[in-house]
Amino acid sequence: MGASVRKSLLADDHNLEIFSLVWLDASVNTGQENINVQQQLRTLIHQLKTFDNTRDCLEYIRHISKNDRIILIVSGRLGQEIVPRIHRLRQVSIIYVYCMDKEKNSKWARKYSKIKNVIVNLDELVVQIRSDRAKRNYETYEPLPFNIYKKSVNDEKVANDSNNQFIYSGSLIDCLLHMPSYTTDQSQLISLCRDIYKGDANELLILNEFEQTYTSNNALWWYTRDSFVMRLLNKAFQEQTIDLLYLFRFFLHDVQDQLKRNRCVSPIRVYRGQFLSNDELQTLNNSIGGLISMNSFLLAHSNRQKALKHLTESDELRGTLFEIDADPRLGEIKPFGYTGQDDEILFMVGSIFRINDIHRQHDGLSIIRITLCSDNDPQLKLIFKDLKFDTNDKKRKLLSFGDILWRMGKLTEAEKYYQRLLTNLSGDDYYNISECYYALGNIAMEKDNCNLSYEWHEKSLEIKKQTLEEFDPSIADSYSSIADIERKKGNSSQAFESYNKALDIWIKAYDGDHPKIAMCLNNIGCIYGEEKNYIKTLECHEKSLKILKKHFPADHLCLGQAYNNIGSVYRYLGNYELALENYQLSLKIKTKTFSSKHPSIASTFSNIACVYEEMNEFQLALAYYEKAASIYRHNFPPTYPDNVRIIDDIKRISSKLK
Repeated sequence: MGASVRKSLLADDHNLEIFSLVWLDASVNTGQENINVQQQLRTLIHQLKTFDNTRDCLEYIRHISKNDRIILIVSGRLGQEIVPRIHRLRQVSIIYVYCMDKEKNSKWARKYSKIKNVIVNLDELVVQIRSDRAKRNYETYEPLPFNIYKKSVNDEKVANDSNNQFIYSGSLIDCLLHMPSYTTDQSQLISLCRDIYKGDANELLILNEFEQTYTSNNALWWYTRDSFVMRLLNKAFQEQTIDLLYLFRFFLHDVQDQLKRNRCVSPIRVYRGQFLSNDELQTLNNSIGGLISMNSFLLAHSNRQKALKHLTESDELRGTLFEIDADPRLGEIKPFGYTGQDDEILFMVGSIFRINDIHRQHDGLSIIRITLCSDNDPQLKLIFKDLKFDTNDKKRKLLSFGDILWRMGKLTEAEKYYQRLLTNLSGDDYYNISECYYALGNIAMEKDNCNLSYEWHEKSLEIKKQTLEEFDPSIADSYSSIADIERKKGNSSQAFESYNKALDIWIKAYDGDHPKIAMCLNNIGCIYGEEKNYIKTLECHEKSLKILKKHFPADHLCLGQAYNNIGSVYRYLGNYELALENYQLSLKIKTKTFSSKHPSIASTFSNIACVYEEMNEFQLALAYYEKAASIYRHNFPPTYPDNVRIIDDIKRISSKLK
């Protein structure tokens, strides 16, 4: 594992577990007894923050992610100050009041449902938290990471974002489960965990036990045990901490295999108690008939009453009960099986369910009925058809994880993955080495590092020319990418030459009719555009679009880029109506394919803004420039060229509005 990866994971303010303890007391850091108790508490919940004043504590709690969970210990006096101000925050799960006067503080504490107990003895406090932890009383408070695939909603953008997250998260999990693991993964994970839990004697003992006794046959036992394994994995799935999930691949494989061996043999109905926010519950209510993917392991009980335990109502969290039907006789389903712990059933991460019904009982409990889907479900096959092809392509098996990260807009994570893959490939694995170089070149290009991109693509091309036939289409891919770089650097003649080399190869390889020929015509058209030969430009782009329409559905990304380019030609020709029409067609396709924060969407927003600016529609221009700026800020540092340019655009338009 690289030093930068380890450094980011071990940052002081980065809690790699979902739960943390916060202790607020004016004398929390004075007296040996309090210091000793802090040490004991850290053996129960690793992350402990102490505060001796309400202001600092309040600021800390309010800045914690809503997907994290805080267990608060607070003195009676300071509790009366802070509890009314934080009780409605979702991240605050349970409160223990530690005080000298139980009777007095119990009176005000009764008004707050999250206060679990008022305690006057520190030893009793430790025992209470240890007991609640052992009984898994906190389990229902953990956020449930899921994505929804919506059949249809009024807000198309919301639906596209939700559906893209559903597709990408599912594909990412599939990649993790299909990728091979390396013998070094387990030792790297253990080394990282030793740093994470440095100073935590109890967890280090468990870690040593894991190192000495873990086998593929006891993976389920380790996951269901209260240890670093479950806690780190659950948080990593919640936040999509790619570096940590990557190291856990061996464990995910083992759990999957063990679930297949422990699988149920007949249909089951099991139950999962869960706190959901009002927003989450509303989202599910709006998605009846749709699909829900679980982006973590899902633990359920065959005993309904056990699943209902600890569910209570609060202002911002609603007690819900999932009723889950699953039939192991269906083909191609994610495995589920017995954990060996009482009546527990574990569903594999990435399991997808159909939402059948939701209703609220008279006692306020919401019942959500879901059914496990098969991968052969016609709707699922249609949803994943493009990405599943990539992840199941044996030739690209090692590369698919990086490919998915790139499509999610996680450029840094994708770059780290390809770099890591290069260190694990054998020296004669020419295909994967050249494709890694090629992918790194594309990422460098997206980060606007043309020189680095050129280096990667040249290295990729050199291997291809030495190992492939003269007219192999992959060589044309590299020529085309190098031409992209030359064009961006302003070297039009070199770009034109490289594009034509690519075009010659593709025409010979594909008999003149292939999407890559269309792409190359598009790019050659762009060079004509840079030379202000707009008639020739339009001719190339329209030829390109004609080929693409033969090969792709109407919402394919390639068509989106073609419409974008045609829009630009019409803009330069002064035909603003056709320019906007084509840009909007491009934008509609891109928002269906990419996440809403992908840089490509920002580029189209910027193009639309330019048209409105030239039409003197400055208010509309400003709105689209600001949309583009928001995406660029999300992806890149302030000094990134597109960030600098878009700020200048906004300043220029703002001055015109004065």
